[in-house]
Amino acid sequence: MRTHDTSPLTGDSEFCRLLETLPAGAYTCDPDGLITYFNAHALDLWGRAPKLNDPIDRFCGSFKLFSTDGTAIPHDECWMARALRTETEFNGHEIVIERPDGQRRTVMAHANPIRDGSGKVLGAVNVLVDITEHKHAEDALKTADRSKNEFLAILAHELRNPLAPIRNAVQILNREGTLAPESQWALSAIERQVRQLARLIDDLVDVARITSNRLELRTERVDLASVLRSAIETSQSHLKAGGQEFTVVLPESPIELDADPIRLAQAVSNLLNNAAKYTGRGGRIWLIAERSGDAVMITVRDTGVGIPAVVLPHVFEMFTQGEQMRTRTLGGLGIGLTLVKRLVEMHGGTVNAESAGQDMGSTFIIHLPALAEPSGAREPQAEVQRMSPPSLRMLIVDDNRDAADSLAMLLRTTGNEIRTAYDGLEALQVASEFRPEVVLLDIGLPKIDGHEVAQRLRREPWGQRVCLIAITGWSDESDRARSRAAGFDHHLVKPLDTTHLAQLLDSVERSARS
Repeated sequence: MRTHDTSPLTGDSEFCRLLETLPAGAYTCDPDGLITYFNAHALDLWGRAPKLNDPIDRFCGSFKLFSTDGTAIPHDECWMARALRTETEFNGHEIVIERPDGQRRTVMAHANPIRDGSGKVLGAVNVLVDITEHKHAEDALKTADRSKNEFLAILAHELRNPLAPIRNAVQILNREGTLAPESQWALSAIERQVRQLARLIDDLVDVARITSNRLELRTERVDLASVLRSAIETSQSHLKAGGQEFTVVLPESPIELDADPIRLAQAVSNLLNNAAKYTGRGGRIWLIAERSGDAVMITVRDTGVGIPAVVLPHVFEMFTQGEQMRTRTLGGLGIGLTLVKRLVEMHGGTVNAESAGQDMGSTFIIHLPALAEPSGAREPQAEVQRMSPPSLRMLIVDDNRDAADSLAMLLRTTGNEIRTAYDGLEALQVASEFRPEVVLLDIGLPKIDGHEVAQRLRREPWGQRVCLIAITGWSDESDRARSRAAGFDHHLVKPLDTTHLAQLLDSVERSARS
């Protein structure tokens, strides 16, 4: 125990022995903030002994104090001073102490006034819990998490790049009318596997978004039936390959939601994919939607292998994979149901899983709030049958030559006039000579990147009318925001959804010809 005076606060040797046994820095001060006692842990935190009953160390005045953001804390505003001034407890304040040797310690500071029998404040007892190592570990985890997210984003980008020319090549070959049945089957298999790879890449990105709380919704008034049809289309390959009987029951009257149609369709599609994955050939899968009061209920039910009772409470947890809870190994990253739960909850809804047990099938039920009244009947959207409208002048820019050349070949088959470039400077030169109506522009280009190309094109008088479409492997919302800021009209992620691209080009063509 440290030497101190015989003030009423510290004259009690039992009280001092109690403070010495604490696994934390402890010290006392009188009503004016003069230190009257400190234990060995406090000395270790401070790095030197303060002067007892000396104004130079009033409120630890000779020690530097900081908040966790680096802002210096005036000593007359520290936790001890505030506790004495207000005569109230001051607990759990995270601060940083700088020792004389420059080393900094992060502590949780607590200060409690001490009173005599009449209630008069005699001073305060202060406790400093050293959490430096905990903060270092926390910072290391944050750094590792950032590194993991950056790695997943780069990995997703690099994996998407080779998928783009593969899908384009399949589309080109599919236009041949003389393919043998074996060749047609091979192309279909390639297309299915490209789609599966693209879905797995999206799952990789969503892992980072879930763990860093960066999932975002773009809500609008949507028709439930159209969302479910989109989900069915996305899951079509799984449903066909599984060989199950698939039944869809949609509501007779329109039901509208305030929702992100893409993300909501993704949630339903994940449930359909799971049902197809875990239901054998000849089994049955149902997708049923109905209004329930002021809510909508979406049910995905199957006659598959079911979920054991011990696993059922954990099916929505991250990385809970089918092989751990069901009878066969069918792949996947184990985040599909976690993503479903997160997306549904972001829409203000709930999702529940039910199963009578092994081999008894599974039921997943989504409840979502529905809008009170439909906004009126909508005209059905005609499907785009062609890859792109004819007679558009288009510049395709990508340093992956296979990606640029295959997309150029695909778009030329429908009558478009195409030029290609393979770096940023070449893109500007070709654009200046060619004056395209549409530029399909990769972001990660050599010499100057796609953002800089877009900005320079927009500065040209003729470039202000060009439709700029980012074609990239970067899919995060921050990437889309950067594209918008650079002047892009649209941001498409590789491998391209050719139907969506056709719709965009069709609107450009109509606008240009009107």
